Amino acid sequence: MKKKVLVVDDEKLIVKGIKFSLEKEDLLVDVAYDGEEAINLIKSESYSVIILDLMLPKYTGFEVCQIVREFSDVPIVMLTAKGEDMDKIMGLEYGADDYVTKPFNILELKARIKAILRRTSNENNKNGKRMLEVGGMRLEQSSRRVFLDDNEINLTAKEYDMLELFVTNPGKVYTREQLLNTIWEQGYPGDVRTVDVHVRRLREKIERNPGQPEYIYTKWGVGYYFKD
Repeated sequence: MKKKVLVVDDEKLIVKGIKFSLEKEDLLVDVAYDGEEAINLIKSESYSVIILDLMLPKYTGFEVCQIVREFSDVPIVMLTAKGEDMDKIMGLEYGADDYVTKPFNILELKARIKAILRRTSNENNKNGKRMLEVGGMRLEQSSRRVFLDDNEINLTAKEYDMLELFVTNPGKVYTREQLLNTIWEQGYPGDVRTVDVHVRRLREKIERNPGQPEYIYTKWGVGYYFKD
């Protein structure tokens, strides 16, 4: 079955270019030109990836991201203005998994999309143990669902990837650079703030007291690790 991508941008020439390029990769592509249209499509269709511009009519990219995260963990790649670091950080705070700055190279965008599709495909095809349990937390790997004391926790795709990496490697300290290369693929041009934002959001969701974590610890001056 072909993978389906949603491209959301009010600049029709950009949408046309992305759509043409992705269809050459044998992907199905839907498009939306404002935030409201995007939300309606995401509620009614199943997408493998969403490419979401920040500046949109009706609902901004931030607002779309926040609303979508209330009911879906579909991977979201946000398009932000070049050099606007705060937009990138805010996008991650609102639940985006990744970002690409405008003007962007279509080859870079396609590489990001392929990395996401490859990772989700590997998860779907993975054999062996399908469930992980530790300290009141349960990860159902086949469905990528997480439960804490039997209450489901809604994680983004990147948050889940990071948590699964930590849980399957307890006690191992990962530097921010290692997490970037592992979770966001080798050569990702982002910076360590991307990791810090995702770790903070993950802690807010799984820790009873994020200020005194029970699961994800900080090794000061080095990185992060899961309790041994």
